[in-house]
Amino acid sequence: MTTSSSPSSSSSSSSPSSAAGVSVPDSKLAAEATALVRDMTDDLIYHHSRRVYWFGSLQGRARGLTFDAELLYIGAMFHDLGLDARFHGSGRRFEVDGADEASRFLRGRGVPEDAVRRVWTAIALHTTPGIPEFMEPEVALVTAGVEYDVLGVGYDSVSASDRAEITALHPRPDFKRRILKAFTDGIAPKPETTFGNVKADVLEHFVPGFRRGDFVQVIRDSPWEE
Repeated sequence: MTTSSSPSSSSSSSSPSSAAGVSVPDSKLAAEATALVRDMTDDLIYHHSRRVYWFGSLQGRARGLTFDAELLYIGAMFHDLGLDARFHGSGRRFEVDGADEASRFLRGRGVPEDAVRRVWTAIALHTTPGIPEFMEPEVALVTAGVEYDVLGVGYDSVSASDRAEITALHPRPDFKRRILKAFTDGIAPKPETTFGNVKADVLEHFVPGFRRGDFVQVIRDSPWEE
């Protein structure tokens, strides 16, 4: 594992991998993750996932966090893998599907269980605001990278020049519309998995007839007699 208080300065040979003072870890594990995600996803998810690593790394540097750049990279690369069509029938939240895929990838390469747990948690919680920021740096920074790229949280904390370097490497044309469509396509086949989480907002906007779960009504309709 590559531990860093600022991201590794090494590079990967599989694709351009340095921008804004941040580089992808130069390791076999990172290269294999890049190749796998590149093969399994389209340009939208691939470029988004790479930006999440960059923006998460910059957030970590700004916060003075010591983090494992390799684990942050794996978490970023796998975080939206669960949106893929192969998981539409899983019955599980897409975040869990992506987390499980990352765990299989890491265990198959002999990565220690503590590292596997951190990556799994980072992916599983990346759409659950208010919790990851208090956990291990890799968990916090996957969410920070996602929130920066998708929601613009802390937008001014990254300089315009750094944003330009990162988006030149991994562009985001029509990103807002396209990522919302990807979310819709990935979770509409299993709408029950949006109960109590932010993805219910997506289906409410884009799936006619969708009705979000109601926590209060679940309590009222429970089998308890009182």
